[in-house]
Amino acid sequence: KDKLNPCLRPAVVFSFRELLKRSVGVRIMSDEKVYRALEKLRDPKRLAFLETDQVVRFCLEGISPASVLDVGTGSGLFAEAFFRLGLVVTGVDIQEAMLEAARTYVPGASFHLASSENLPFGDKTFDLVFLGLVLHESEHPLSALQESGRVGTLRAGVLEWPYREEGFGPPLEHRIKPDHLQEMAAIAGFPRIKTIPLKYLNLYLLDR
Repeated sequence: KDKLNPCLRPAVVFSFRELLKRSVGVRIMSDEKVYRALEKLRDPKRLAFLETDQVVRFCLEGISPASVLDVGTGSGLFAEAFFRLGLVVTGVDIQEAMLEAARTYVPGASFHLASSENLPFGDKTFDLVFLGLVLHESEHPLSALQESGRVGTLRAGVLEWPYREEGFGPPLEHRIKPDHLQEMAAIAGFPRIKTIPLKYLNLYLLDR
């Protein structure tokens, strides 16, 4: 199995919220702390680790969505990639500071303060819903998937850590077992699930 280059680790081991916890520890961030978090989130090594463009292409494979909701958008990395391909992009996050950054990076998209478990949109609003390294951080992952199923029509793309012990990323107990994800997806209205192993992460395509 591929090992993560030690030179790459400092830029990629933490998710968005893990970075905030380590950099901040409080809800309101100073400008300096926001800047430091953004630097880490948009580090070129981290972008390569996430395989952003490839993930987005996989999410669009076999469907023709016009709109996408990026749940847990952070600074808008994936929102930006979807926008470049011509989709109408909406993003949500629980940190207003990150939303402000996302609006700067992707001014053509729409961003809102909201959690994955309580999306402020009507039923069947979006063709595609994307959750990038979000589900394992949710206190109620089933609710998050059910909300994704409620507001989406075609597919949910879920980018997650593989369920194995590694020297980087969250500990095993904070990762989601594939069979548990499949069970939750079925309950949320996605009877079909396709797993795409990436270099370091897994992408799950949840279809109706």
